[in-house]
Amino acid sequence: MKRTQTKEPSFLGWALKIAGASGLTGIICCVAPAVLFMFGLVSGIYAISFANFFYHEDGSAGLGAWILRGLAVGIGVFGIILYRRKQNQCSVDPKRKLRNTVLASVMIALLAISFYLSLEQLSGWFFDNYIVPAQQADYETQKTAQ
Repeated sequence: MKRTQTKEPSFLGWALKIAGASGLTGIICCVAPAVLFMFGLVSGIYAISFANFFYHEDGSAGLGAWILRGLAVGIGVFGIILYRRKQNQCSVDPKRKLRNTVLASVMIALLAISFYLSLEQLSGWFFDNYIVPAQQADYETQKTAQ
Protein backbone atom coordinates (compact mmCIF):
# COMPACT_ATOMS: atom_id res chain seq x y z
CA MET A 1 0.00 0.00 0.00
CA LYS A 2 1.41 3.33 -1.01
CA ARG A 3 1.64 5.98 1.68
CA THR A 4 0.47 9.41 0.62
CA GLN A 5 2.09 12.61 1.81
CA THR A 6 -0.26 15.04 3.46
CA LYS A 7 -0.01 18.74 2.89
CA GLU A 8 1.78 20.76 5.54
CA PRO A 9 -0.77 22.72 7.63
CA SER A 10 -0.72 26.49 7.37
CA PHE A 11 0.16 27.99 10.73
CA LEU A 12 -1.64 31.23 9.81
CA GLY A 13 -4.85 29.35 9.01
CA TRP A 14 -4.64 27.31 12.19
CA ALA A 15 -3.80 30.36 14.26
CA LEU A 16 -6.78 32.33 12.94
CA LYS A 17 -9.24 29.47 13.46
CA ILE A 18 -8.05 28.51 16.92
CA ALA A 19 -7.56 32.10 18.10
CA GLY A 20 -11.05 33.03 16.92
CA ALA A 21 -12.62 30.08 18.70
CA SER A 22 -10.57 30.68 21.82
CA GLY A 23 -11.22 34.43 21.98
CA LEU A 24 -14.95 34.00 21.39
CA THR A 25 -15.19 31.29 24.04
CA GLY A 26 -13.50 33.54 26.59
CA ILE A 27 -15.94 36.41 26.04
CA ILE A 28 -19.15 34.51 25.21
CA CYS A 29 -20.59 35.65 28.54
CA CYS A 30 -20.84 39.20 27.18
CA VAL A 31 -21.25 38.60 23.47
CA ALA A 32 -24.15 36.14 23.74
CA PRO A 33 -26.57 38.48 25.56
CA ALA A 34 -25.60 41.36 23.25
CA VAL A 35 -26.31 39.27 20.15
CA LEU A 36 -29.60 37.96 21.58
CA PHE A 37 -30.63 41.53 22.43
CA MET A 38 -29.59 42.79 18.99
CA PHE A 39 -31.88 40.28 17.29
CA GLY A 40 -34.73 41.13 19.66
CA LEU A 41 -34.79 37.70 21.27
CA VAL A 42 -34.32 38.98 24.84
CA SER A 43 -35.13 42.18 26.70
CA GLY A 44 -32.60 44.52 28.28
CA ILE A 45 -33.38 43.16 31.73
CA TYR A 46 -32.72 39.58 30.67
CA ALA A 47 -29.52 40.51 28.81
CA ILE A 48 -28.13 42.21 31.92
CA SER A 49 -29.17 39.31 34.18
CA PHE A 50 -27.51 36.85 31.77
CA ALA A 51 -24.25 38.81 32.01
CA ASN A 52 -24.63 39.13 35.80
CA PHE A 53 -24.43 35.34 36.05
CA PHE A 54 -20.77 35.60 35.03
CA TYR A 55 -19.78 38.74 36.97
CA HIS A 56 -20.04 40.03 40.54
CA GLU A 57 -22.01 43.17 41.33
CA ASP A 58 -18.80 45.23 41.46
CA GLY A 59 -17.99 44.19 37.87
CA SER A 60 -15.19 41.79 38.71
CA ALA A 61 -15.13 38.40 37.03
CA GLY A 62 -17.10 35.67 38.73
CA LEU A 63 -16.69 31.90 38.63
CA GLY A 64 -18.55 31.57 35.32
CA ALA A 65 -16.26 34.08 33.59
CA TRP A 66 -13.15 32.30 34.89
CA ILE A 67 -14.50 28.95 33.71
CA LEU A 68 -15.01 30.38 30.21
CA ARG A 69 -11.52 31.89 30.22
CA GLY A 70 -10.05 28.55 31.29
CA LEU A 71 -12.00 26.85 28.53
CA ALA A 72 -10.62 29.40 26.05
CA VAL A 73 -7.05 28.58 27.11
CA GLY A 74 -7.88 24.88 26.81
CA ILE A 75 -9.13 25.40 23.25
CA GLY A 76 -5.91 27.23 22.39
CA VAL A 77 -3.73 24.45 23.82
CA PHE A 78 -5.82 21.77 22.11
CA GLY A 79 -5.48 23.63 18.81
CA ILE A 80 -1.69 23.73 19.16
CA ILE A 81 -1.63 19.99 19.93
CA LEU A 82 -3.76 19.25 16.85
CA TYR A 83 -1.53 21.47 14.71
CA ARG A 84 1.54 19.61 15.94
CA ARG A 85 -0.05 16.22 15.24
CA LYS A 86 -1.06 17.26 11.74
CA GLN A 87 2.41 18.63 11.13
CA ASN A 88 3.94 15.31 12.23
CA GLN A 89 2.04 13.52 9.47
CA CYS A 90 4.08 15.15 6.74
CA SER A 91 7.80 15.07 6.16
CA VAL A 92 8.95 18.45 7.35
CA ASP A 93 12.40 19.28 8.67
CA PRO A 94 12.38 18.99 12.52
CA LYS A 95 13.77 22.51 12.95
CA ARG A 96 11.06 23.84 10.66
CA LYS A 97 8.40 21.91 12.62
CA LEU A 98 9.60 23.48 15.86
CA ARG A 99 9.71 26.96 14.32
CA ASN A 100 6.20 26.56 12.88
CA THR A 101 4.85 25.26 16.19
CA VAL A 102 6.36 28.19 18.09
CA LEU A 103 5.05 30.67 15.50
CA ALA A 104 1.59 29.11 15.59
CA SER A 105 1.56 29.16 19.40
CA VAL A 106 2.59 32.81 19.59
CA MET A 107 0.12 33.81 16.87
CA ILE A 108 -2.71 31.90 18.55
CA ALA A 109 -1.97 33.56 21.90
CA LEU A 110 -1.67 37.08 20.47
CA LEU A 111 -4.67 36.80 18.16
CA ALA A 112 -6.88 35.19 20.82
CA ILE A 113 -6.03 37.90 23.35
CA SER A 114 -6.59 40.62 20.73
CA PHE A 115 -9.89 39.08 19.67
CA TYR A 116 -10.99 38.74 23.31
CA LEU A 117 -10.08 42.34 24.20
CA SER A 118 -11.72 43.71 21.05
CA LEU A 119 -14.95 41.85 21.75
CA GLU A 120 -14.82 42.93 25.38
CA GLN A 121 -14.58 46.60 24.38
CA LEU A 122 -17.27 46.22 21.72
CA SER A 123 -19.68 44.40 24.02
CA GLY A 124 -19.04 46.94 26.81
CA TRP A 125 -19.84 49.78 24.43
CA PHE A 126 -22.97 47.98 23.20
CA PHE A 127 -24.15 47.30 26.76
CA ASP A 128 -23.62 50.93 27.80
CA ASN A 129 -25.28 52.45 24.73
CA TYR A 130 -28.13 50.04 24.02
CA ILE A 131 -28.79 47.36 26.62
CA VAL A 132 -28.61 49.44 29.82
CA PRO A 133 -30.97 52.14 28.44
CA ALA A 134 -33.38 49.39 27.33
CA GLN A 135 -33.15 47.81 30.78
CA GLN A 136 -33.96 51.15 32.43
CA ALA A 137 -36.89 51.67 30.05
CA ASP A 138 -38.17 48.18 30.89
CA TYR A 139 -37.98 48.98 34.61
CA GLU A 140 -39.86 52.26 34.07
CA THR A 141 -42.54 50.42 32.09
CA GLN A 142 -42.91 47.88 34.90
CA LYS A 143 -43.18 50.66 37.52
CA THR A 144 -45.93 52.49 35.63
CA ALA A 145 -47.83 49.24 34.99
CA GLN A 146 -48.08 48.54 38.72
